[in-house]
Amino acid sequence: MKSIESQRADSRKKTCVIFPGALGDFICLLPALEILARSAAVDVFARSEFAEIAPAGVAVASLERPEISQLFRSESVDHPQVQRFFRAYDAIYSWLASRETELILRLEVISGGRAQVFPFRPADAQVHQADYYLICLRHLAGSSAQPIVTLQAEAILWADSFRARHSLEHSRVLAVAPGSGAREKNWPAHFFRAVIRWWRQEIGGMVLLILGPVEQERGGSELLENECVVARGLRLAQTAALLARSDLYLGNDSGISHLAAALGVRTLALFGPSDARQWAPRGEKVNVLRRAIDCSPCTEPTMKDCRHRACLTELHPQEIIAMLVNLPEVVTLTS
Repeated sequence: MKSIESQRADSRKKTCVIFPGALGDFICLLPALEILARSAAVDVFARSEFAEIAPAGVAVASLERPEISQLFRSESVDHPQVQRFFRAYDAIYSWLASRETELILRLEVISGGRAQVFPFRPADAQVHQADYYLICLRHLAGSSAQPIVTLQAEAILWADSFRARHSLEHSRVLAVAPGSGAREKNWPAHFFRAVIRWWRQEIGGMVLLILGPVEQERGGSELLENECVVARGLRLAQTAALLARSDLYLGNDSGISHLAAALGVRTLALFGPSDARQWAPRGEKVNVLRRAIDCSPCTEPTMKDCRHRACLTELHPQEIIAMLVNLPEVVTLTS
């Protein structure tokens, strides 16, 4: 990949965004990035793999860049290279280490007052994360907080080849992502299996099982793998292209669910301990399914210590199947 400097050949204003979030967070940030890119060349320092889904006019490089790492060191204030780096930008927006007062002060001094630092999460948990990023930029009014991901041409060709190799071309495909960033947010694997078997037997379709690095490391997907075409170890652009070719998507509160929604795929997102008001995937074809119990949603410490997980274990496969049966897409498939 080209360096971020080599991607910038124009003389427009330059904006720096420092963003430590995971995939779902980044997708929620997309509407804000699109607004920034209308008036400036935008450099985002985040996870480098996000470059594959960034909007036009936005370049993504690793958050591990030395100049950013230097912000955690007191001597960075007098470091010429760090000063040159940040003062090359007309505006800097950061959601990194917002509770570290010394780091914030260093960034303000080094940038010559160009930096604005925001808390990573809104104080009001009822504010959706995508809306919150727009609020930070004071662009909520008249702006759409609907993330949109555009596919790469190379990834589309790769996905077509993958589908041909696995005989998915002429099948109704249900994409399933059974993992998430936290095991406690995951619907039970045997519940996923029940829906997968229904899809295969009653709809006559095939199931694409999407496994990311976290799921491969944790294990536990063996229960599902024999029932599905398995896609593992994919680049983000490849995952997006496969999702976009699927008829339906089923997953937890996860980054892949946000990705499916942003691609315009009919998405069923299963929510348990996390708050859908803040984290539901945004999209025109999104259904959020949850079991309303007194203790849900809950805080992360409570989620980690929960022994019953009733918000997920009492959300039964039959309820998911009943909703699937009534979706326009599935009605069309079976008619």
